[in-house]
Amino acid sequence: MLELHAPAGENATTMAAESSRPMHGVLALLAISLFINYIDRGSLSIAAPLVKDEFHLTATHLGLLLSSFFWTYSLFLIVSGWLVDRFNVNWVLAGGFLLWSLATAVTGMVHVFAALLAARLALGAGESVSYPACSNLLSRHFPEHRRGFANAVIIAGMACGSAFGTFGGGLFLGRFGWRPFFLLLGLAGLLWLAPWSYWTVRHANLKPSLDAASNHSAPTMLAILRQRSAWGTCAGLFCMDYALYFLITWLPFYLVRDRGFSLATMGKIGGLAYLLMALSTTAAGWVSDLWIAAGGSPTLVRKTFMCAGQIATGILLAACVVSGTQLAVAWLLLATVAWGVSASNTWAITQTLAGPLAAGKWTGLQNFMGNLAGVAAPALTGLLLDRTGRFFWPFAITALITMAGSLTWIFAVGKLLPIDWTRASSGLAVTPLTEP
Repeated sequence: MLELHAPAGENATTMAAESSRPMHGVLALLAISLFINYIDRGSLSIAAPLVKDEFHLTATHLGLLLSSFFWTYSLFLIVSGWLVDRFNVNWVLAGGFLLWSLATAVTGMVHVFAALLAARLALGAGESVSYPACSNLLSRHFPEHRRGFANAVIIAGMACGSAFGTFGGGLFLGRFGWRPFFLLLGLAGLLWLAPWSYWTVRHANLKPSLDAASNHSAPTMLAILRQRSAWGTCAGLFCMDYALYFLITWLPFYLVRDRGFSLATMGKIGGLAYLLMALSTTAAGWVSDLWIAAGGSPTLVRKTFMCAGQIATGILLAACVVSGTQLAVAWLLLATVAWGVSASNTWAITQTLAGPLAAGKWTGLQNFMGNLAGVAAPALTGLLLDRTGRFFWPFAITALITMAGSLTWIFAVGKLLPIDWTRASSGLAVTPLTEP
């Protein structure tokens, strides 16, 4: 198991080994929170055909509405990363969860475009706490050889949320309409706060503490920005997220309006796609941990999964748009499997490099940069659809960006070793540990 140079880091790593077993319960709760997160996040995309008709929106306006979530989501990620490192991460996550659940419920009650836009902006601000909080907790309580699977469980929660939302939403919308859908999602999601509050009180001894040593050696955002690997992980996530958010925001519309499927069939295809993503990311995380436990270099293992998954995703998306309807569905499903292969190791890389002292800030920064793709992909897709009337260029651009992302993990991200933040914050060269 790798150790941090700084004394505070050593204490955190020791704590990780000692407390990983009780953290299995909270890992399940974190996965469920991401499950709910992505149902709420993708709900407008599922309802997009109905919302577009009711509000008389052009494809460009719909694209802007779909991307609006990411305006506040991206901006607040920096703030959320600082909050989870500075304050009790358990309550920061609970506050964000409450905000985004209420915003989802309110979406079902609005009748003007401005109010709908405001609800999406509030949703983005609330959901920004999720990944920084998860990264903070996992970096403190899970050692390197368990981190791939732990992160995969969380990513699987995300994918299952998208699967359930797309499948269930397609069936629900066809029968009850889109407004009851949002009300039910927002109010039912609040039930998660009860078990999370119970765990927080019962396992208060596991909450991260900010002692004098940690405060002294915790890096600033500027120290993180000095790291080449930080920029590499940001660029790599942007390319991954571009593909993910293209699918989350436009896949339902594409299947219904371009390929001619019904809402119910769209829900089944989309649900299956995200379910396969969940299965592939879980399997890839498990295999990567086994490989490392058997003596594999974390650098080789994590980067292999990242690059192979992103290249395959790009190729399969390109094949999807130039194929007939039935074959396109097959390529689409395989593309989500490939995306899941790379996703399982994304945050494991960040948590190893940042360590417990900087996991929240680094994750917030990385997710901020990565989720700019959530602003770009929906809006650019809508613009291209209005200009060309076809999905060819949106798919082609997404494929190219995704494949290009594999290069950043190879060349921009360095060896996967914990950074000595005491030296890095002082502007001194960082001497890495010898990689196992």
